[in-house]
Amino acid sequence: MAYQTINGVRVWGNPDEGALSQAITCSNTGKVMQTLLMADHHKGYSQPIGGVVVYEGQISPSGVGYDIACGNKAVRTNLYAKDVKPGLSKIMDKIARNISFGVGRVNSKKVDHALFDDPDWSVYAAIGTQEHDKLKSLARDQLGTVGSGNHYVDIFEEAATGRIWIGNHFGSRGFGHKTASGFINLAAGRAFLANAPGEKMDQPPVLLNIDSELGDMYYRAMKLAGRYAYAGRDYVIEEVLAILGAEADMEVHNHHNYAWKETHNGIETVVVRKGATPSAPGQLGFIGGSMGDISVIVKGKDTAENREAYYSTVHGAGRIMSRTQAAGKMNWKKRTRSGGQISTAQMLEAVRNFGVELRGAGTDESPFVYRKLQQVLDAHAETIEVLHVLRPIGVCMAGADEFDPYKD
Repeated sequence: MAYQTINGVRVWGNPDEGALSQAITCSNTGKVMQTLLMADHHKGYSQPIGGVVVYEGQISPSGVGYDIACGNKAVRTNLYAKDVKPGLSKIMDKIARNISFGVGRVNSKKVDHALFDDPDWSVYAAIGTQEHDKLKSLARDQLGTVGSGNHYVDIFEEAATGRIWIGNHFGSRGFGHKTASGFINLAAGRAFLANAPGEKMDQPPVLLNIDSELGDMYYRAMKLAGRYAYAGRDYVIEEVLAILGAEADMEVHNHHNYAWKETHNGIETVVVRKGATPSAPGQLGFIGGSMGDISVIVKGKDTAENREAYYSTVHGAGRIMSRTQAAGKMNWKKRTRSGGQISTAQMLEAVRNFGVELRGAGTDESPFVYRKLQQVLDAHAETIEVLHVLRPIGVCMAGADEFDPYKD
């Protein structure tokens, strides 16, 4: 097997001490069947990024995290790189103009959607009218916006065929963030809309019994946030297809911050994946690298190791440098940064050398802050098959100093 077991935690790739410590804490809290670390793991809030915790009868709002249903969508188009590259600069300009990156909606129309009539909005109505109205209004305001941080819209060239793919990465935006903080508040006896106290990165997970009233409410709210994230990614992909004048003939769409009810070893479980992609046999997944690296479409294998991974794999390359290490500390009053290890010139040179037309992005998202994707894929070679290798030729993200509390 390609993994090692450390204090009961199954670890793929090179163990990160901080993430492993968090995973062990998760293992020792609640009704846990198994805790795992994917090869792209690093520290997160309560449950590590790249961490998977398998519970019996429990669900963890802190495990799913604040960016509920963050995930990826990729579509293969009917175009080829030779059709797109001559006008790529103008295409990327148009994507940056027509799609909203960052915290607000600055350059695109509000999106109406049947989702706003979904019966699960009753969860919020049961909490209170103010809570329902505030979150629904926020959801309406942000549907179809991409956000900032590591959230992107990319144009890819498939290595083997030259076909053009479109990919994006973001979640349920402020609606999901407020949902997560609201249920974490309720679990601690605080008001849903209260300001949460300064939670520590290494605190034990917040757990709810899935069959309790609060646990069922959270599960329904999480699923609504998941449908909302799908709707947002669908909208953005359709907008980019329209910009390209293209049609899609294949799509891959998956969450990687979510909790799934699954049966493993004959036992009904709740699998909380934070920064981990589901990889059941035959299941497709889109795994993104950095802006200076490949991305891939994968398929889960029917192997003993994949079963022992609880059908989970990586969601990306995984950070090796924090945002502050890379970009420095931001003084929001002066709008200045200091102390960063990566310069803008270094980032732009690396991206240019890789052949990418870049719009936006800060040095905290530069290729230097991530592992090479192939390294983490190799660690999971017995669990997933790589079907398509994609090279980014156009990357669009929020600007370097865009403040967005919902970005990760």
